[in-house]
Amino acid sequence: MTDQVKHADGLPGVSGDYHGRPTRRLENARCWVDVLAVGGPRIVGFGMRGGANVLAETPDATWDSGHGLYELLGGHRLWVAPETADCSVPDSTGLTLRSISDADGPAVRLVGAIEVPTGLRKTFEVRLDAESAVVSVRHILTNEGSRTLDISPWPITQLRTGGVAVVPLPTASSEHRLNPNQLVVLWPYAAWTDDRLHLGERAATLTANPAPPFKIGFRSTTGSVGYLRDGVLFVLRFDAALGSARPDLGCNLEIYSDERTLELESLGPLVRLGPGDSTTHDELWELRNVGPGADAAGVAELL
Repeated sequence: MTDQVKHADGLPGVSGDYHGRPTRRLENARCWVDVLAVGGPRIVGFGMRGGANVLAETPDATWDSGHGLYELLGGHRLWVAPETADCSVPDSTGLTLRSISDADGPAVRLVGAIEVPTGLRKTFEVRLDAESAVVSVRHILTNEGSRTLDISPWPITQLRTGGVAVVPLPTASSEHRLNPNQLVVLWPYAAWTDDRLHLGERAATLTANPAPPFKIGFRSTTGSVGYLRDGVLFVLRFDAALGSARPDLGCNLEIYSDERTLELESLGPLVRLGPGDSTTHDELWELRNVGPGADAAGVAELL
């Protein structure tokens, strides 16, 4: 679809369709990004110019969240940690979409409705660099309710299976040191013997083969993770903020994989969010054509 639609700012935007849901596209000479124009905030597409969507598409994945029917959809969403039943509050209505006029490249601000169970309002500021395949995503959580909340921003990006996730690890020191500098944790349904997982000297990798659920968490020192599939590398960067408290035993990066997708999940610091308070968490995305011969070791050097 190439027809024009009017949004809250009165500006026209290229409209499209994501499994029956209207979208708005940001694009430059290198890449494109699609966001939902109704519902969310969600990012549902990201790809090289003329290329396929690197994000997973799961429009038929739904469940009863206890607050109504939650639609997973695929792509990129924002939850809050620690994980509870209140993470998956339905978000299919109530979005306001505006252009950001002071940006260097195409940019939009997506403001979601207030979630009744939590009092939270979720906002994305999505900015596409004018010339490169780089996108910045600012996630904003605002407490519009009456309760103080102890939460961590938890953005989740679903990617297609068939690739490998790469997490750089600190180089081992020849010096004897008294305190640990690495943290790796598993969820109860995961096992160290899972053949999708490999812990190497310089990087940990998780191969996204369709299989039962598996989840692993890290205390990333670099604030970076990559996903390599068909010669295209998706890079996600965030502030590691190593001195800050985190949920999930201290993880700031988590990876989940199952039969349909692989998820890259960064976590912001735990904050006490009083009524009227906001907190932000930024991610930087990049796409690189690295070629069919690229491997995990080479990817780790790029992160």
